[in-house]
Amino acid sequence: MRQRRAVTRVTARDYRKASRKEKGRILSTLVKQTKLNRAYAGWLLRTWGKKVWFMIDGKPVRLVVGAPRKRRVPHRPRLYGSAVAEALKKIWYLFDYMCGKRLAVVLRTTVDTLIEAGELKVSSAVGQKLSQISPATIDRLLAGEKQKLRLRGRSLTKPGTLLKHQIPIRTFSQWDEKRAGFLEIDMVGHEGGDPHGDFALTLDATDVATGWTEMRAVRNKARRWAVEALRLIRTRLPFPMRGIDSDNGGEFINDHLFNFCRDEKITFTRSRPYRKNDTCFVEQKNWTVVRKTVGYRRYDTDRELQLLNTLYDNLRLLINFFHPSMKLISKSRDGATVRKRYDKPKTPLLRVLEDPSVATMIKARLRAQLRMLNPIELKRNIVDVQKRLEAIAVAKAKVKQFSNPSSRKSPGRGKQR
Repeated sequence: MRQRRAVTRVTARDYRKASRKEKGRILSTLVKQTKLNRAYAGWLLRTWGKKVWFMIDGKPVRLVVGAPRKRRVPHRPRLYGSAVAEALKKIWYLFDYMCGKRLAVVLRTTVDTLIEAGELKVSSAVGQKLSQISPATIDRLLAGEKQKLRLRGRSLTKPGTLLKHQIPIRTFSQWDEKRAGFLEIDMVGHEGGDPHGDFALTLDATDVATGWTEMRAVRNKARRWAVEALRLIRTRLPFPMRGIDSDNGGEFINDHLFNFCRDEKITFTRSRPYRKNDTCFVEQKNWTVVRKTVGYRRYDTDRELQLLNTLYDNLRLLINFFHPSMKLISKSRDGATVRKRYDKPKTPLLRVLEDPSVATMIKARLRAQLRMLNPIELKRNIVDVQKRLEAIAVAKAKVKQFSNPSSRKSPGRGKQR
């Protein structure tokens, strides 16, 4: 269209100066070049640049022939206003700043529950819009908030691949990653940068098939605590514990845990030394679940250990029942380009409900438990415990500074006159 208009503009300039015989030749050339109707092309050449009356939408409008017309962009009223944006920001904060794809799943399943519980005070129209909002719109509305919270100088370390290489220690059955019950386990230390003495650790256990995650804080690295924590975690799992895969730490590679797995007919395998990718499923949970919640402070008292387990009692329900995640289903390489495909975001609960190996009675119990849970109440309990842990850490830092005079600044001498 632009080329046709440009040719017509140049031709119209020559057409005005030409004789009658030349005008016929110019018109024929224009028709051949632009494929326009001859009568219409002649009218364009005669009226180009002149003001002519046109009928547009039943109304007479005077326009210049050949002048580019401004397209009228139809104005569509904004569908998601400030009320939706403010409610979305609140939910986004309460669910730990999820991406749009995961948060859309949360909104479709929990908005009505939050409104009924009185945690989200919005109109029915706003609630309906929140339940229907798309992931792309969520990211667009939250773009400003994400920019404010963006960290600078972040590490460039990326998560490893999802390949598992196992070195079996004792096998009662083969690993089946598509079946619930095979877990990766790891210890997360809370030494606060000081590895001396006893300090609390978190035993993190993640099911490979469903993403179900359980956490339990233990007193120190003594072998008995890891076994006790695994016994408790086993009772909380909604499926049988069929296998565990650990690193080569002494808290796992010992007779206590080996005998426990042998007596309970649990497959026990270990990863290769210094290969964190072998236990990639639990390694990513160490950051997204444990570190993001309890941080990097030192926890070495009985009170802090009790608070950590209180926090995990609430966190396990929030993560497993309400936080969806995406699983890598395929990866292909084309030269230097790596293409990854993920499944749709699902909560660990939904993956458990879809697993045919889980008993129907257990699924019914999980659905009943879901109806009784309030994610905002769980988040509120977690924040309360976080504040108490922070208060203890601040008090300990003050005591340490007071008891160590060398850490305090000595008063400076005045100037001599």
